[in-house]
Amino acid sequence: MQAKPAHILLIRFSAMGDVAMAVPVIKELLINYPSLTVTVVSNKHFAAFFTGIERLNFFGADLKADHKGINGLFRLYRQLNKLHAITAVADLHNVLRSKILAGFFRIGGLRVMTINKGRKEKRELVRKEQKNFRRLKTTHQRYADVMYRLGYSFVLKNKVNHEISTDISVNVKAFLEGCKEKKICIAPFAKHKEKMYPLEKMQNVVEMIASENYSIILIGGGNAEKELLDKWEKKMPAVFSAAGQFSLQEEMQIISNCELMISMDSANMHIAAMLGVPVLSVWGATHPYTGFMGYSLDRGSAVQIDLSCRPCSVFGNKPCWRGDHACMLGISEALILETVEKLLPIS
Repeated sequence: MQAKPAHILLIRFSAMGDVAMAVPVIKELLINYPSLTVTVVSNKHFAAFFTGIERLNFFGADLKADHKGINGLFRLYRQLNKLHAITAVADLHNVLRSKILAGFFRIGGLRVMTINKGRKEKRELVRKEQKNFRRLKTTHQRYADVMYRLGYSFVLKNKVNHEISTDISVNVKAFLEGCKEKKICIAPFAKHKEKMYPLEKMQNVVEMIASENYSIILIGGGNAEKELLDKWEKKMPAVFSAAGQFSLQEEMQIISNCELMISMDSANMHIAAMLGVPVLSVWGATHPYTGFMGYSLDRGSAVQIDLSCRPCSVFGNKPCWRGDHACMLGISEALILETVEKLLPIS
């Protein structure tokens, strides 16, 4: 009797950066197992991350409406079961919602494996006293470990080629035509203050780089961010704000056409890394040792300073213990420019 085709359901609802981190791992999985099919269930707004990947289906969940609560998750389970012949489930999120959804499949007789996020190790790394300062396993490897426990063993190559997107929308094409041939993308915002380089200092960085042979493209979202970045655009030559103008897929097209991304420890770092674009990341309260460095990024591209209190948070959502945000304020504009020069000559 012919074996049933293997079809893994991967569950990762949020956040944007964590979902983007799954993309290169899934690509490696599919390369190593050419008979395998994968269905990803995630926030419906993240569909653009998975466009054009062979043998990959995407199902957009609406956890605020159709798939809200236990009844909504059961509805999601039934929809997924109807659309796809799932043979195993990988829970890459390990939160209540993903556990409930995976539980329905387990009751239905499927094998389910769940990510080990290393929460205890991370608490030891960020605690104030007796900090256990060591490099932890990357989130990418933790994702791959789930596949291994399902019977799919492969080695992460930590390599993504930077392929400039030529399949771009009319709006993106018009936007890029106004820029110089060489472009640097800068995403100065993060969800939490402790992960953001001071905007006054970042404005100085933008001015310094924009004086060279590159156009600067600014990325941001929301009215307040758009308003600020629009001001920077008007004030500085060779600076272009893309904030609030494009869909996620179009922003990915713009990032793909840049030589470098400068970002915080944020989703934009992971999106650029996913696209193979070199990234200079700026770290404050958080630290690459927690395992959230972008895929294939060199540790030398992370701008940070050594302080005994770092890292004080896994996600940057805790207030500064010292009260002075020294981890970010202590990073000079010159240090960022020096790192940019190492990654990409701007003079």
